[in-house]
Amino acid sequence: MGEDTPAVFNGAAFEAGDRQSRRGVGVSRGTVDRALEADRLPKYHRAGTGSSFDAYAAQVRVLLATTPTMPASVLAERVGWSGSASMFRDKVAAIRPEYVPPDPADRLVHEPGKQVQCDLWFPHEPLPLGHDQEGMPPVLVMTSTFSGFFQAQMLPSRSTPGLLGGMRSLLQTAGVVPQRLVWDNETGIGKGKLTHLLPRSQGPLALRFIC
Repeated sequence: MGEDTPAVFNGAAFEAGDRQSRRGVGVSRGTVDRALEADRLPKYHRAGTGSSFDAYAAQVRVLLATTPTMPASVLAERVGWSGSASMFRDKVAAIRPEYVPPDPADRLVHEPGKQVQCDLWFPHEPLPLGHDQEGMPPVLVMTSTFSGFFQAQMLPSRSTPGLLGGMRSLLQTAGVVPQRLVWDNETGIGKGKLTHLLPRSQGPLALRFIC
């Protein structure tokens, strides 16, 4: 019904009647009837053909279930694969994750009260600061790695005293102190090594800084 379909649906054919429509386009009565009953033009859909790997997939899965890390080249030899090596590797790579257990190192467990992540956020455009002045001051954001609870406070600067004052203020507001405050290479805290003001602040705050 592909090439004849436009003619069947032609307005003149409808006016002439079904019999004349069939003679005009040279198709069977059933074809015309189905076309007239349809509410839209038919579309051609090609059925999936699968791949040569399908015949070996079950054997590959059995081997992966017992040895998830078995190399694709060994799997190909075990199942007697003689086709494209690259296609076999791609197919194995697609199903291997179903059998490889998760890496324990990728699963972080955060305990309550253990750690708070600290970061700085900056406004995307200048903000009014009073006295006809504008600026983009840093905003300290502290997030609990256990619950996701977060606090934020705008700071006068990103210097060490400014960061310490902001952290102390937010901790007082929260009413709790975590065991660790974690920073990611912030200059005022330290990059791999704490700045000279931080070690003296850990005792009064009863916590550790991690940078």
